[in-house]
Amino acid sequence: MSSRPLTDQSPLSAVLHRAEVVSIARDLGFHACGIVSPTAVDAVTAERYRRWIRDGRNAEMAYLANHEDLRLDPRLLMPEARSMLCLAMSYAPDPSHGLSPAGYRLAAYALGKDYHDVVRQRLHALAARLRLGLYRVFCDTAPILERYWAQQAGIGWIGRNRQLIIPRAGSMFFLGEIMTDAVADSYDKPMTSRCADCTQCIAACPTKALGHSFDARLCLSYHTIENRGSIPPHIADKLGDSIYGCDRCLEACPHNRNAQPTPVEELRPSASLCAMTRDQWHNLTLEQYRTLFKGSAVKRAKYEGLMRNINLHRRK
Repeated sequence: MSSRPLTDQSPLSAVLHRAEVVSIARDLGFHACGIVSPTAVDAVTAERYRRWIRDGRNAEMAYLANHEDLRLDPRLLMPEARSMLCLAMSYAPDPSHGLSPAGYRLAAYALGKDYHDVVRQRLHALAARLRLGLYRVFCDTAPILERYWAQQAGIGWIGRNRQLIIPRAGSMFFLGEIMTDAVADSYDKPMTSRCADCTQCIAACPTKALGHSFDARLCLSYHTIENRGSIPPHIADKLGDSIYGCDRCLEACPHNRNAQPTPVEELRPSASLCAMTRDQWHNLTLEQYRTLFKGSAVKRAKYEGLMRNINLHRRK
């Protein structure tokens, strides 16, 4: 995402006032916001990431091994940056708008419009209202360790399910960042883990992908979304009712019991998606797929990938 200078001649803010940033962010639908001064990630995190890649735990997601220097030092993405605004937007579904009990399961994050577009638009709106001069916005669109920086910004902590967990709100959140040359009047401190001895997410994972180190090669979300080949039988047997993604570890997390439905209309499922039955899924055409998932993150798996997942259920 390129830098966006202001188009008028009004004076730019020389200082980011944290209280104002948080207030405007909430007004735009963000649940939480924190500000940090960008630096290189700490040595432990850097080595852990390098080892994760060396061990092949990123499966076939080769892009995760690219641009290691940028992942470990976001200043290289924007040398002028003096502040990084880290934001979280809820995608928690409203139980009263749940999918048809006769249908299949999709990961909650994919029920609404594509989060890349929704979050990014609001990040730009935030930057405009803050009157930022030089800035860049990101939402899963650059090699940034987003959860690491959200924890550094005091938004939450990285749980054993490898998701960012926000106190009294859970882990069903999209993350986004704004890097800017503006300086803040105060910066936030990292939040320490509050998982304590809880391991419910680890126990809930049907393929044992969680543990000492997350292994994408065993993850149902990886196989139903990113894997372009066939899904191994021992993984397919654990799908349950899922055809896109897997929320088992999120559903098991006690912190998600306090999750409130997203206030962002674009992130809520359409009536047509909620009404889908298994027969309709089984007979889904390419044209219907394009209509149903127009502007949706589900297109990441493509029509062929989604039908591969659906057909695995038909064979049972």
